[in-house]
Amino acid sequence: MALNPLVDSRDVRFTLFEMLEADKLVKYPQFSDHDKDIFEDVLNLAERLAIDTFYPANAEGDKEGGAKYDPDTCSVKTPEVIKNAWNAYVEAGFTNMRVETEYGGMGIPEIVTNACSEYFQAANFSILMYANLISGASYLINKFGTDEQRKLYAQKMTAGEWGGSMSLTEPEAGSDLNNTKTKAVKQSDGTYLITGQKMFITGGEHDLTDNIIHIVLAIIEGHPKGTKGISTFIVPKYLVNPDGSKGARNDVVCSGIEHKMGIKSSVTASINFGDNGKCVGYLIGKEMEGMKIMFYMMNSSRIEVGFHALGPSSAAYMHAITYARNRKQGSHFKSKGANAPMVSIIEHPDVQRMLLWMKSHVEGMRMLAYFLSRSLDLSRVEKGDEAKTNLALLDLLTPIHKAGISDHSWLVTAEAIQVYGGYGYSSDYPVEQFARDAKVNTVFEGTNGIQSIDLTFRKILNNKEQYNYKIWKERVSETLSKARGIVDDKYIGAVGRGMEKLDDVIKFFQEALKAGKEELVYMSATPFQQSMYIVVLSWLHLWSLTLTVPKFKALAGNAKGDELQKLINSNSEAAYYYGKNLSSQYFIGTEIPKVIGKIESIVGGEDAVIKTSPAVFTGALEE
Repeated sequence: MALNPLVDSRDVRFTLFEMLEADKLVKYPQFSDHDKDIFEDVLNLAERLAIDTFYPANAEGDKEGGAKYDPDTCSVKTPEVIKNAWNAYVEAGFTNMRVETEYGGMGIPEIVTNACSEYFQAANFSILMYANLISGASYLINKFGTDEQRKLYAQKMTAGEWGGSMSLTEPEAGSDLNNTKTKAVKQSDGTYLITGQKMFITGGEHDLTDNIIHIVLAIIEGHPKGTKGISTFIVPKYLVNPDGSKGARNDVVCSGIEHKMGIKSSVTASINFGDNGKCVGYLIGKEMEGMKIMFYMMNSSRIEVGFHALGPSSAAYMHAITYARNRKQGSHFKSKGANAPMVSIIEHPDVQRMLLWMKSHVEGMRMLAYFLSRSLDLSRVEKGDEAKTNLALLDLLTPIHKAGISDHSWLVTAEAIQVYGGYGYSSDYPVEQFARDAKVNTVFEGTNGIQSIDLTFRKILNNKEQYNYKIWKERVSETLSKARGIVDDKYIGAVGRGMEKLDDVIKFFQEALKAGKEELVYMSATPFQQSMYIVVLSWLHLWSLTLTVPKFKALAGNAKGDELQKLINSNSEAAYYYGKNLSSQYFIGTEIPKVIGKIESIVGGEDAVIKTSPAVFTGALEE
């Protein structure tokens, strides 16, 4: 398999089919129209389209300055290269891929759809934002809307004809939906007049589609303030006639767009609803069920953010490999004398360390992202205890996935810049854009601090009998048992120690809460999430080793030394499994000791943060 400049396609197939057995999902009625060949076909199509169309538009769209706002018409123009790539994506049918067959979609499992998404995210993160907003908004309409709403709105959205947005955030409210002020007033015909302003709305205005269907959170007049009173509405940019054609312009206006450090071709807009008192909205589901409806799709959205972060991480790593192979600088450390020949920097141990660190993290990200996608699939197709188990894993690991991958994506892209040296900091090379594009994921869909608090309190400490955590621990225990006799004991022991340390933190938190030291738990939530992320990835790497160690032995036999090196140089499968083994060993062997130190710093109970006040950072408040 030829080297893809954006994604390791061999590792995609390993994770999908050898580790997670995605092809076995076809035994369920929901996916029975598919087989592995179909999955391979859509993956290959995604890879080609990503490389040939999305990737060339990435740097060009960024250098053109991305989307442009026209204050005279309150409209947004996207770069022509972005439009062309978007049209190719729609024509290939990718907007319809994950939609259930009962709603006219292809019904491809989430795990395969998201694997395709990795190629597109790696090639051009900005364009995929539009697709993901369509996916999220149309999913809510299909799930909770009426048959008429599905017909009028969702069908054209999933066909890529109309765009979508999730209009949640308001000025001064940020992530706190308790402060939602957007108002809905019910009319005699059953519609609602919407009044309010939303900001940081991805895909809130653009010229890629003929219409944009906004999903808006608002409080119906007379209902209680705060999250309990929130309802969900369809608010189209253009009203839709009964026959499905585009009607008159709704009272929806884009008042401006954000100027961002990255993803510049993805529009982030401020939207005014009802400035003239004529913004018409249509209720989705029942009144005051807005939060229930929104949280139904939140796991899926946060999984998507993990893929947003995985994409540029993968691209940065693959570019760093290519650069390190071709950049000659310095002599080999074993060579002596002024006339020693220069070598490619990939032969320098420090560069090899950086690349192996990146490889181990990107592969860990991929395993976690695909594992959660499969859990999402299984939670929807299984019944009884199996469905409950997969929902528990999904619930527990989603905030870790979102926060952990996005935090480390920033680090991976920064390491790619380091591999390039001074050139990496230059816009003449692509890795600095990968870093700028990646950073936003730490604040998307709830900042990572919020994810950490959600994990610590709602998913673990306040969870009845810690059911979700116990389900995950059972999975880890199964992997530890399976690894014995296959994987070196030191890696099994390291993962086991990491699990024990997580238990220590949870016990520490419980004792702190009993002692009335809630602040200690809040201030330690992020370090705890960061620690658990590393242990989760270590578990996945150990799981991977239970598969790759035997497969490599079957290829290599007793080969050692020069014979082993010759095999690796000549056999791509042997090279893959050998590299996969090293990647997993490196991650477990180097990251678990770091996380144990981080955990010891948590349970040490250092409370300097609790003793701070604004004056500590700003000086005396009164002079």
